Amino acid sequence: MKTIVLYYSRTRKTKVVAETLAKQLSADIQEIKDFKERSGFLNYLNASLDAFRESKTKITPENLNLEEYGLIYLGSPTWAGKPSPSIITFIDQNDLKGKDIILFATMGNQGAHSVIKRMNEKIEARGARMVNSFSIKTSGKELIEIKDSTLKKMEEMDLKIYGA
Repeated sequence: MKTIVLYYSRTRKTKVVAETLAKQLSADIQEIKDFKERSGFLNYLNASLDAFRESKTKITPENLNLEEYGLIYLGSPTWAGKPSPSIITFIDQNDLKGKDIILFATMGNQGAHSVIKRMNEKIEARGARMVNSFSIKTSGKELIEIKDSTLKKMEEMDLKIYGA
């Protein structure tokens, strides 16, 4: 069975983590895109409010055929201690029954634990199971440092064993 990395990223930080994972694991990768404008300070405040309320949003792709994937990595940034609305929407709109999922969250300084906990609750309700999880702190880091942190986390957690 194949592995896929699914993620949403507003600032490219979660994207760097996802791309690093996909490359190291020889996995497929798919960005979950939000049609709502999330860049800029005011839009970010609204995005945080949407995340806190777990508001649904229009995303692409709406549905993915995940049948051929035995392992899914699912990643979100931390917004107001919650996953991004696009990731919540994706979980609610897709068939995850019987899937093994490794959850990951990026965070400025804190809050990733609650993001992973909420994502786990959502995927379990959809019939999936979390087999592992991790977070990457991104505050004050350049993109190359985030990539290095991801590589280090992969090694520490021996994440390659899940794709074997």
